[in-house]
Amino acid sequence: MGAAALDKDLDDLAVTARAALVREIDASGAWDDDPVWREAFEAVPRHVFVPYYYVGAVGGYERRWGESPDPRTRERWMRGAYEDAPLATRLRDGELVSSSSQPSLMAKMLAELRVEDGNRVLEIGAGTGYNAALLAHRLGDDDLVTTVDLEPEITESARQHLAAAGYHPAVVTGDGARGVPERAPYDRIIATCTLTSIPRAWLAQCGPGARILAPFATGLIALTVRDTTHAEGRFLHTPAYFVPLRGETRPEPGTAHLGAIPRRFRDHELFRFLLALTRGSLDPQEAFALWEREGQPQRERYGITVSEEQEWAWLDDPEGPYIWPLR
Repeated sequence: MGAAALDKDLDDLAVTARAALVREIDASGAWDDDPVWREAFEAVPRHVFVPYYYVGAVGGYERRWGESPDPRTRERWMRGAYEDAPLATRLRDGELVSSSSQPSLMAKMLAELRVEDGNRVLEIGAGTGYNAALLAHRLGDDDLVTTVDLEPEITESARQHLAAAGYHPAVVTGDGARGVPERAPYDRIIATCTLTSIPRAWLAQCGPGARILAPFATGLIALTVRDTTHAEGRFLHTPAYFVPLRGETRPEPGTAHLGAIPRRFRDHELFRFLLALTRGSLDPQEAFALWEREGQPQRERYGITVSEEQEWAWLDDPEGPYIWPLR
């Protein structure tokens, strides 16, 4: 078979695989609250944003590459690009430093961002550029979207991927914790990296009523901005695991620190969420006692409040008995 025929087969596979991914996300209910995102996922080609990626293999990672001379490898690359799974896109010394998130989680987050026509959106963590492309497609105006990343090599590759797909939002190299003040004000901010506190600079760059959606602990916090120094909101039901903002990390506690806690609960997903949220405020035994007393609460019972001088997490009520400072 000639090269042209092979390329056509790969193009046809991209169309088929993308349609299958959209059906899978649709069935998951990820965009039920805002079905307009279906059109964006139908239109934006994910494979353009992952010209190569890494999959786990014996002894480390195997690189899948869209320009491989082996047609079977190219086919595996294309099929993998449209699986509803996160893809490792950048490694450093064998450690993951950047990835393309699971598409159904991206769809859930974008739907929960509650984007409206004309909104100005800031994305923290450019990644491959795929999320920025989805936002630009949804808004129909590249200039409404800004994405920022600390690593110049990440922003440069994101810019190239976006251009190849026909999108040209603002791609900025800088510290995401500082936002991008020259492009403010924003109506929506979405982060694709885990936070341990809410950067005050983001609030200062938002208008009243703006919405911030970000991974926090092992969940997703959705904050409504009241003014430049105040915001409040609850966690979504959805679990979420992302790389930390700016290499910042607050490691998950190991089981060695949980000796007094019944073994069957040590790795319970909701208990680990509470441990991450109360790190530095409650010891694990106190956290476990609270968790049991309150009926093993789901994520959506927790929230975060940011005021001019303080920032705290809470259970059920921001002024109730269960509050924990985040700074």
